[in-house]
Amino acid sequence: MTTGTYLAPSEQRLLSRFWRSARGFWAGKSARWAWSLTALLTATVILQLVTQYAINFWNRDFFNAVERKDGAELLTEALRFVPLAAASLALAVFSVWARMTLQRKWREWLSYQLYHDWLDGNRYVRLRFITGDYQAPEYRIAEDARLATDLPVDLVIGLVSALLTGFTFIGILWKVGASLTVDGFGLTLTIPGYLVVAVLVYSVLVASAMLIVGRHLTHVVEENKRAEAELRAMGTHLRERGEGKALPDDIKDGLRAIGMALQAVISSWLAYCWQLMRLTVVSSGNTLLAPIVGLLLCMPKYVAGSMLLGEVVQFAAAFVVVQSACNWFTDNYTKLAEWAASANRVASLLLALDQLDE
Repeated sequence: MTTGTYLAPSEQRLLSRFWRSARGFWAGKSARWAWSLTALLTATVILQLVTQYAINFWNRDFFNAVERKDGAELLTEALRFVPLAAASLALAVFSVWARMTLQRKWREWLSYQLYHDWLDGNRYVRLRFITGDYQAPEYRIAEDARLATDLPVDLVIGLVSALLTGFTFIGILWKVGASLTVDGFGLTLTIPGYLVVAVLVYSVLVASAMLIVGRHLTHVVEENKRAEAELRAMGTHLRERGEGKALPDDIKDGLRAIGMALQAVISSWLAYCWQLMRLTVVSSGNTLLAPIVGLLLCMPKYVAGSMLLGEVVQFAAAFVVVQSACNWFTDNYTKLAEWAASANRVASLLLALDQLDE
């Protein structure tokens, strides 16, 4: 082992090193598959948005017919819903296939590259002579590389969908809500596009709460993965030592050593549990409140007779959609933290392998 103090690389350097290797999937021999699947997923997201937009207007027309008690119109709307539902279902199924195929192909490509870099030239043997955070490399390649390729696909698809959906449905909120005039204390205040203002303010409050509550999540997830990897590595080492395959070491009591590793895993899971519990308070509370807030914002105009029942339902649905789009970061905060932790662990191994080449 080389001497000297090991300075842990910054997260920015780790993520940069990960992407330098991972983005190679969109180049070379794998580029055809990569770009074809990326284009298919993008087209699917756009078609799903068109279908969602049509269903939103169907909600308005259907509930307006309910308010008028128009039986013929209700039947027409029921028949109109069938192709919309079929299209939505077909697109959802196709999206699953395209997404998982892209994830599988990317993981296969990256894992092969990592195994090649780890095994070629006996690097897996020479690693123990350098300093660095590369322990349990087999776990990093098998598990962390899987998460580091699965989660970005989910996150990017979700982000693109959120951006397109947010901009599209904000137009509905602006048109349906128009302006709201508030009288009080001898003053008259007119808020243009008050529904859009309301959803943006609400989304900022929820996102701020999530950031405050989950600011330590990435560190907690990374510690959990490190403890899990060390437990597996300890078990493997004890088995190999018993079979006479491992090098001599200073471990006298195998049960005590693996017990300490297990305790570290349990402690890290407890910290992870508490972190998720706090995040669940915010996310579940938002899920319960968002539809109610949307309906309450419509009540002044509905009571005044300037908004029909169908428009109330249409707005409430659009409010939830826009709020969900605005809170994409909030809803995916846990996934982002888990991806960052896995990508950092893969990058740490890559940096250690880079040292061998240097």
